[in-house]
Amino acid sequence: QVQLAESGGELVQAGGSLRLSCAASGGTFSRYVMGWFRQAPGKEREFVAAIRWNIPYYADSAKGRFTISRDNAKNTVYLQMNSLKPEDTAVYYCAADLFTTLVTDQKGYDYWGQGTQVTVSS
Repeated sequence: QVQLAESGGELVQAGGSLRLSCAASGGTFSRYVMGWFRQAPGKEREFVAAIRWNIPYYADSAKGRFTISRDNAKNTVYLQMNSLKPEDTAVYYCAADLFTTLVTDQKGYDYWGQGTQVTVSS
């Protein structure tokens, strides 16, 4: 069983930056595929970024602006978000799975955090 706890979400102006963190416990962190998803009001939850071993995957909306990374010594995955836009406003969720090959699909993840709110003002 893996527990995930996101942090770092807050209100930021358009063009600003945020770094989200997701601390994991209860498993061998380095073996897990870690993903970030987000859900805006009235919309479906969507893929943002994922990292399997040290290989990153990004949604088109995140490419060039967001960077996913992991620190296996700290059991933490990060999402550095730059050049934020109002359309990035959402609850951001961290997800983990040991065996998934569906790294861009939320159905591929067994473990989820509670989410952290990111609000980008225009």
